[in-house]
Amino acid sequence: MVRLDRIGKRYGRGPWVLRDVTLTVEPGEVVVVTGGNGSGKSTLLRIAAGLSRPTSGRVERPSSVGYVPERFPPGVRLSARDYLRHLAAVRGVPARWDLVEALGFVGGPDAPMATLSKGNTQKIALAQALAADGLLVLDEPWSGLDAAAGAVLAELVVTGGAAVLLTDHHGHDLTGARELPLGAVRSGVVIELDRVGELFDEVSSLEGVVVARAVGGGARVEVESGFSDLVLAEALRLGCSVRSVRS
Repeated sequence: MVRLDRIGKRYGRGPWVLRDVTLTVEPGEVVVVTGGNGSGKSTLLRIAAGLSRPTSGRVERPSSVGYVPERFPPGVRLSARDYLRHLAAVRGVPARWDLVEALGFVGGPDAPMATLSKGNTQKIALAQALAADGLLVLDEPWSGLDAAAGAVLAELVVTGGAAVLLTDHHGHDLTGARELPLGAVRSGVVIELDRVGELFDEVSSLEGVVVARAVGGGARVEVESGFSDLVLAEALRLGCSVRSVRS
């Protein structure tokens, strides 16, 4: 179980990134942190994982924590297999190459991490995190995964038994998951798009997008009201079509 009690975070004398966030995640429970850019999602995940100290508040977490950052550190010289073995030894658990295979890793396990594709690197990063049995902290874990690997990851997340705290711009359907919204928008615009397909990541990363969910080959995008024209223009430039716009 992880418990965050009235967590606040600010850097120096700057504005509060997080303020009075309280959350408990039980073993086997999945919580999806939502919110727009700058709402503090990644900051909250880093605090939960123990990688950053809160300015105020208190954190209780289990000893076994798996963390997948939004961006994996470059320049790792170990091979994929040795990287997993090293982190498993640190945790005192068996190395789980079977998790890598389940996610559809392509290529040799002895290839240096620095030479792997984004997708294969993400699969290794996920496998090392999924070996933890207390708390999983996953920052945009579907980034770089194909549909088949994404479906496997969704199943592993909801059936693993650990407490799970994650962000997910893709809006995957995770059975039983609940949401923790941060930085709620006072007013906004909902844009329904068609012909999104593989452009979903680009659309969901546009400035002003608060929440994006894939719907078939399209998407439902919630946008801060001041950014709606920008998002519409960029979506059309990328080749999407607009089904509806409503406030």
